[in-house]
Amino acid sequence: MRFLLFLLLGASAPVLAQAPKLELPKLEVSVNRVELDALHMYEVDATGTVAAPLPKVWRILTGYERMAEFVPDMESCKVLSRNGNEVIVEQFGVARFLFMTKSIHLIVRATEQPMSSIDISLISGDMKHYESHWELIPVPETGGTKVVYSGKLIPNFYVPGILGAKMIRGDIERMMSAVLARLDRREDAK
Repeated sequence: MRFLLFLLLGASAPVLAQAPKLELPKLEVSVNRVELDALHMYEVDATGTVAAPLPKVWRILTGYERMAEFVPDMESCKVLSRNGNEVIVEQFGVARFLFMTKSIHLIVRATEQPMSSIDISLISGDMKHYESHWELIPVPETGGTKVVYSGKLIPNFYVPGILGAKMIRGDIERMMSAVLARLDRREDAK
């Protein structure tokens, strides 16, 4: 749940005149639990904006093998194959529920629409169902990028009923905060 893919930094450049400062929207996350064939499906939506330009955002989000460096609880992420705009990715990580820890292994298919979107679907692993969609929208007023994430998932392990949506919301907020913070981070001087 913490695998795919927002601590937002406001535009902080000094303004000499009394022009209004453009503020980036705060992270917005919603999680809904729905019943699907007697299973609990979680529908997730998250949106945030970063100051980073679209090409940088695209490069980081499609740099799958480096995701474990900044996505919480992801232990490794490896590209198994690439064929045109389709990438097969293997991910290992952990899910934490209160005092319990569950190892997670997923193999997913990422279908890229360059500089626009990434669709991710489950091939195999520790979920009954997993799909997500990342959409990238340029923000011409700031030169930044709006990042929209949506997903549907059914864990292949126990998630407490009433607390499940809150726990998944917390996981998505942590994941998106970390991803957006990485997107907005200035590159280290070399």
